[in-house]
Amino acid sequence: MTASIVGWAHTPFGKFDTETVESLVTRVANEALADAGIAASDVDEIVLGHFNAGFSPQDFTASLVLQADPHLRFKPATRVENACATGSAAVHQGIRAIAAGAAKIVLVVGVEQMTRTPGPEIGKNLLKASYLPEDGDTVGGFAGVFGKIASGYFQKYGDQSDALALIAAKNHKNGVANPFAQMRKDFGFDFCRSESEKNPYVAGPLKRTDCSLVSDGAAALVLADAETAKGMTKSIGFRATAHAQDFLPMSKRDILQFEGCTVAWQRALAKAGVTLSDLSFVETHDCFTVAELIEYEAMGLTPKGQGARAIKEGWTLKEGKLPVNPSGGLKAKGHPIGATGVSMHVMTAMQLAGQAPEGMQLKNARLGGIFNMGGAAVANYVSILEPLK
Repeated sequence: MTASIVGWAHTPFGKFDTETVESLVTRVANEALADAGIAASDVDEIVLGHFNAGFSPQDFTASLVLQADPHLRFKPATRVENACATGSAAVHQGIRAIAAGAAKIVLVVGVEQMTRTPGPEIGKNLLKASYLPEDGDTVGGFAGVFGKIASGYFQKYGDQSDALALIAAKNHKNGVANPFAQMRKDFGFDFCRSESEKNPYVAGPLKRTDCSLVSDGAAALVLADAETAKGMTKSIGFRATAHAQDFLPMSKRDILQFEGCTVAWQRALAKAGVTLSDLSFVETHDCFTVAELIEYEAMGLTPKGQGARAIKEGWTLKEGKLPVNPSGGLKAKGHPIGATGVSMHVMTAMQLAGQAPEGMQLKNARLGGIFNMGGAAVANYVSILEPLK
């Protein structure tokens, strides 16, 4: 690939009453440029990932990145959106600008501010990532959509409550070591497995610990072409990327298959010339625990219907054969929609550079995989990264 990550920045994810979309954007933009050692005047293009869908009164946000530094004025700046995969859509757009020769240095920012929105409106906004003619009246909003998916999976393959609780417990335990995570608490399997006043059922068989967090936050990357990256202090290269978009209506596909996820992984692994077993770790899109479970199967880690083996046999733990979500994933880290995909790339780059926080850093991480998903396996993005220096 022609592009490398040469700098990054990441706010903590959480609830921030004093922050705005603008303040989050400008903060990470400046910090990423400083981390890369690149002046704002040297940026050729800006890409902003921002879902919004009613979360923020300020729409048309691409130019907010220019507020970070007056030298960004008049640079090409574009906002991209692809539901919960908006961040990865922004990253891949930046890579394409470099591959096309249109830019040597691209600043990519992802942002979302969700917590100022009233609870009922949050569910309504998130449901816009579904096919409204079929799913618009779903009880529980977007969680209700995945509650239906979980119920269908349970009906076909048996009760997977233990597996879901193990996934939740794993990701919360991993999140303790991540200073950027919104929820840094090890709840343990028993709490995640049991219904309680603090862990009620939310939708179908999904409990509160099965659902990712409503979050505010931002992340940013500086991408550079191969020649520029040679002169940088660090360079995390894209071994391969892939994007597979599927039908929006779930009625047009087998939703228990996550076929777009499978296609994206197959394309990326083939481009990279590697197999899943060559990866050191994966950051995958656990918007709900059942999503991570099905993604085990879609990426080829287990056969269909056997995803529970991966977590029950410890394959996806930090010390397992393929650690999944060593950052804590969306489950612990939080899920500010437009920032999520950029965050996943930052977390992966940090691991590969040996710069992840103590306790989160994996030993000898040489090849990292990312899967970021928009909607219910509609927008499917995979990146495979490797350290170049």
